[in-house]
Amino acid sequence: MAARRPSDLLAITGATGFVGQAVLDAAVALGLDVRALTRRRQEPRAGVEWVQGDLDDERALRRLVTRSSVVIHIAGVVNSPDPAGFEAGNVRGTLNVVNAALTAGVNRFVHVSSLTARAPDLSVYGASKRRGERIVAASSLDWTIVRPPGVYGPRDTEMFELFRLARKGVVPLPPAGRASLIHVGDLARLLLALIPGGEAVTSQTFEPDDGRPGGWTHVEMARAIGMAVGKRPLALSLPRRVLEWVARADRSWRKDRAKLTLDRVNYMCHPDWTVSQGMQPPADLWQPEIATDIGLHATAAWYKDMGWLK
Repeated sequence: MAARRPSDLLAITGATGFVGQAVLDAAVALGLDVRALTRRRQEPRAGVEWVQGDLDDERALRRLVTRSSVVIHIAGVVNSPDPAGFEAGNVRGTLNVVNAALTAGVNRFVHVSSLTARAPDLSVYGASKRRGERIVAASSLDWTIVRPPGVYGPRDTEMFELFRLARKGVVPLPPAGRASLIHVGDLARLLLALIPGGEAVTSQTFEPDDGRPGGWTHVEMARAIGMAVGKRPLALSLPRRVLEWVARADRSWRKDRAKLTLDRVNYMCHPDWTVSQGMQPPADLWQPEIATDIGLHATAAWYKDMGWLK
C-alpha cells in the first residue's frame, strides 16, 4: 500500500459493522486519522472521530466527509423483510453518501458492494447493490468498487451460523454449487490499499477472494468449517423447495427478524458465486495473505473465546 501522510483524513461509513470494524482497526494501526459514522454513541478511541447519524442524515454525512481525502463506503443493508429496506440502505443511502462527497469536494471514493450485484435478477438484495454501484459509477468521483464474496472472520454473525451448526454435527446447505471466500482481514487490507487510487484502480470493479482457484463447493466449505470446530459434520444439501419452506417458517416465527428470507434463498440457490476471472485486484497492489483453512480455525477460536460456541 502506498504511504499516506498521517494528516490525511479517512471517512468510513459502516465502521461499527463486521467489515467496518476490521477496516477501522487496520486504519488506526496504520496511523490514519479516521472519521467514522455511527448510529449509536461509541466509546472514545484514539485516532477516531465518531460522527453520530445514519445514511439519511444529511448533516451527519456532511460532517463525516468535510475535509476528508477519501471515503470508504461500507454501510448497507444485507437483510430486510421487504424491498424498501434494501432500497433505503443500498440505493438511497449510497446516493446520499456520494452527494455528500461531491458537495464537500472529496475526490477518492471506495465503494463496498457485493458479489450478488453481478446477477441482479436473482434477488432484491443483489439488485439494490447493483443500483448502488451504478450511482457510484455515474458520478464524477475517482471511484473503485469492490464486490466481496462470502466474508468470514471474528465478529461475523452471518457465517457464524454455519460454525454453530457444524458444532452440532449437521450443516444444512443449498443445492450443489460453488462459492468464493475471503477473510475480513484480507478484505480490510484491500480497501485501505485502494485509498491512493491511480490508473490501475480508478473506475474499476474488483472481485477479491482467498486465492483458491474455483472457490469452494458448499460441501467442502461445510467440512472445512467442521474441521475448524473439531467436528466431522454431515453436510446436507437441501432442495430449493425445502429452503423456501424454512424461509416461510422463519418469517412466521421471527417476523422481521428472520435470518433466512425468500430473497436469500433466491441467491443462495445460484450454483456459482465464485469470483470472475480477470476481476481480481492488481497483484502488485494486493494479494490475499490468510489461507482459508487457517482463517477458519482462527475464527472458530475467536468464537469460542467470546463464548459464542458452546
